[in-house]
Amino acid sequence: MSRVWLQRGAVVSVWLAAATGWRWFQSSEDLSTIETAQRLVDAIDGAWWGLAAFGLAYLLRPILLFPASIATVAAGLLFGPVVGVLAVVVAANASAMLAYLIGRLLTGGPQADTTGDPARSGLVARWGDRMRTNSFEAVFIMRLLFLPYDLVNYVSGALRIRWTSFLLATALGTLPGTVAFVLLGASIERLDDGLGGINPWTIVASVAIFAVSIVIARITRARADVPLAEGPATAVEVTPVDAGVR
Repeated sequence: MSRVWLQRGAVVSVWLAAATGWRWFQSSEDLSTIETAQRLVDAIDGAWWGLAAFGLAYLLRPILLFPASIATVAAGLLFGPVVGVLAVVVAANASAMLAYLIGRLLTGGPQADTTGDPARSGLVARWGDRMRTNSFEAVFIMRLLFLPYDLVNYVSGALRIRWTSFLLATALGTLPGTVAFVLLGASIERLDDGLGGINPWTIVASVAIFAVSIVIARITRARADVPLAEGPATAVEVTPVDAGVR
């Protein structure tokens, strides 16, 4: 037990130190999140090592709590639509696995099955049990619904769902969003220009991708009876969150 708590303490300490140091840097430089991302773009744009630097920054992003959506848009701006999508697919899945592993480390030992235990059969316990049972479907649907990206990663690790199911569902479920955000980035000149420089057809394409993703998620959820419900037959409506803070 002491070893488990030492492990948790070490993980939390490193995590807090990195996140606090990052926030201090942003505050000392008076930088917003968008301005910080633009600085990274300016630093690596055109450099031969730019792709590797972007991949490393994306990998560390969940520790620093930097939004995945902004980093994905930056990939489109830096590398264009084709290379940008490929770069994000690799980097995003690597960062998702890092956050997943952190979630597993924070939970220590294996999760107990609460099925049939009246004392621990609340909504959260049943949701966790069913998510572990239907790992692929649950993660796939949450990705298509654009639920907060890093939250899904950490929760999946904390619940200790199968890592193979998690990785496959993440790779497939995040692809529509990746394409949409990279297209947005490829259509602008700078991140801090706002919406003024975006090609309107790119916005239409991105919205269409979001809409199709949500429809597919709802159809898949209805067929698979995924753990987004209070019980086996009682559905709970889940609404997408703002994609800008995935």
